[in-house]
Amino acid sequence: MSLKITLKEINDIVIIGLNGTLDTNTSPEAEVEINKSLEKGATKMAIDLENTRYVSSAGLRIFLATAKQMMARSGKVILCHPNEIVKDILHVSGFNTIIDVKPTVDQALKEM
Repeated sequence: MSLKITLKEINDIVIIGLNGTLDTNTSPEAEVEINKSLEKGATKMAIDLENTRYVSSAGLRIFLATAKQMMARSGKVILCHPNEIVKDILHVSGFNTIIDVKPTVDQALKEM
């Protein structure tokens, strides 16, 4: 399984698209890309999960670490557009109570 990562910026919001499976093998790559944006001073980030087939605990750890860094700088991270499988993973793990989850990227952008 592989993961394709896309990055785009709208105004001052970084949108990171994760296309594929976010697991032990692919999470280091995702973490590097997210950290690059954080190092550049991003304070608003939307992580687009529309094409993310699965998220393992390694992937959840990245979401949590990103949320903590964002909180430390009074920023905001929103997970958006999860499919049913990923939505269930976020719900069962309780991540939907820690990190904002929105049904669409547009909705996430409006809430930034």
